[in-house]
Amino acid sequence: MPLERLMDVLEQLRESHEQLIALGTQKKEALISNKVEQLIQVMNQESKMSRHIEQLDERRLQAAYEFLQERGIKSKLNLNITELSRLVFDVEDKQRLLQIQKNLADTLVELKKLNELNQQLIQQALSYIDFSIESMSYYAESEAVYQRPADKSTSTVRAGLFDTRA
Repeated sequence: MPLERLMDVLEQLRESHEQLIALGTQKKEALISNKVEQLIQVMNQESKMSRHIEQLDERRLQAAYEFLQERGIKSKLNLNITELSRLVFDVEDKQRLLQIQKNLADTLVELKKLNELNQQLIQQALSYIDFSIESMSYYAESEAVYQRPADKSTSTVRAGLFDTRA
């Protein structure tokens, strides 16, 4: 039955997104503890999961199309779950479909929040790296070598890579 297949695919999508949340949590921990190897592994797993989600989404579209054909609608409309639920006349199936939609939406909101947090952590790490490079390259190389005070020029030359003063 196309409706059952659609609900199964939606449930698999929710489970896959929950796995992405678990990976996002691992990514957050790797970012906080500065474990680059673990971060790379998590990102590879996220990439694989994203491809799997793309495949599931294609199956969702196919199941929705089959459901519409079963209901006598011949066009390939791209309807959302709420619109599809209007074509479900069995009360239990309709409630189940809407519950699956709500669970998937809640999971996606949680994933979005986690991704925003990880993005902020990455931004902070990049800012710290910029600061570290800036502070290491603050003085010209010639100032790192001893010179007699009489030979020093009175102005300091800044050799920073990220010189914001222009």
